[in-house]
Amino acid sequence: MNIIQKTSDPLAAMRIPEYRNLMLGRFLFIMGLRMMGTLVGWWVYELTNEPFAIGLIGLSEVIPAVSLSLYAGHVIDISEKRKLLLTGVSLYLLCAIVLLGLSTKFTASFLSNHWITFAIYIIIFFTGIFRAFTGPSFGTMVASIVPKDLLQNATTWNQGIWLSASVIGHASVGFFIAGFGNSGSLLTIASLVAVGLSFMWRIKPKPPLKERGEQKTLESVKEGLRFVFQTKEVLGALSLDLFAVLFGGAVAMIPVFAKDILKMGPVGFGWLNAASDIGAILVIVLLTVFPLKKQQGKKLLLAVGGFGICIIVFALSEIFWISFVALLLSGILDGISVVIRGTILQLKTPDQMRGRVMSVNSMFINSSNELGQFESGVAAKLLGVVPSVVFGGCMTLLVVAATWVKAPSLRKMEY
Repeated sequence: MNIIQKTSDPLAAMRIPEYRNLMLGRFLFIMGLRMMGTLVGWWVYELTNEPFAIGLIGLSEVIPAVSLSLYAGHVIDISEKRKLLLTGVSLYLLCAIVLLGLSTKFTASFLSNHWITFAIYIIIFFTGIFRAFTGPSFGTMVASIVPKDLLQNATTWNQGIWLSASVIGHASVGFFIAGFGNSGSLLTIASLVAVGLSFMWRIKPKPPLKERGEQKTLESVKEGLRFVFQTKEVLGALSLDLFAVLFGGAVAMIPVFAKDILKMGPVGFGWLNAASDIGAILVIVLLTVFPLKKQQGKKLLLAVGGFGICIIVFALSEIFWISFVALLLSGILDGISVVIRGTILQLKTPDQMRGRVMSVNSMFINSSNELGQFESGVAAKLLGVVPSVVFGGCMTLLVVAATWVKAPSLRKMEY
């Protein structure tokens, strides 16, 4: 593949007004989402004092998200994408408002911790449904707005916006919890999502490239899957992400490390959550100005391997600054892999199949993140928290070694 970006302007994609509105809306939406995810992990652990309960949050979301991903891709490809995106974000806003109601003293006065926790799981289940449609919609909107010769620049910005929002969301929610409690934090989250929604309203409608009913749902889904499995670079990159994050996801256990091992409160918890994303955004900014020029496939594998080593160091550390630096470095390496993987996906996917391919990508990501969270909870219960995270880091290294040998086309790939 030899697609060359036709401009050296690092701001090229952001000069397009519609793309700028999409990115502003996505920034606020993702910031609110990451705050909500971080807060729910802390909240559930406060209610239950049980690491396994944190793992169940991931399972609650991943079941509907993965189950609906392939169907969602078909729907996205035959639907007006702006309307679908606005609907999904609006439903997320509704979930944030319901969580806000659950967090109040009034609710706590007549519901036990057990029933509040159960209600949280139900709400997270619904966010998994909405996520199946909303996540891939952002990816398809990028390609609908930005010319193909600017896709590499737009993809880098897209990943940078996502990671920047994650950094601020993860870090700030600890301060919000400490200062305003769960209810004040959830009110902020709902406000952020609402303002993000207002930016997305400014985008013009994005009609489908083919008419509804032109292709049966099952055949449409099969076509998307065939493309992913026949395009070895895409399959290799997605599989690497799936298994590496599935086993290397230490973030799910950060509430336990912060509270029980490093003896930190909500503020320290927030910084640990933000550490990997701070590293990622630093490298994203660097890659926006100085994009990777060659050997991207090999760099992807090396970055994921380094990520696994950082997770092992984090698991073994009992000193806050060492834990923070290990997560920071893991974020730098993860940021490199995210940009390479996202660029491969955008450049290799035909326009008429973007919804389905992005949904397969979303399914892989949902599987790795949320199943990784569940796997972390189960492993922590069976092995103990520290051994389970060490095990995950070692498995990540094993996955990279297997991919290096079994997927030579990905290792040798350049764009």
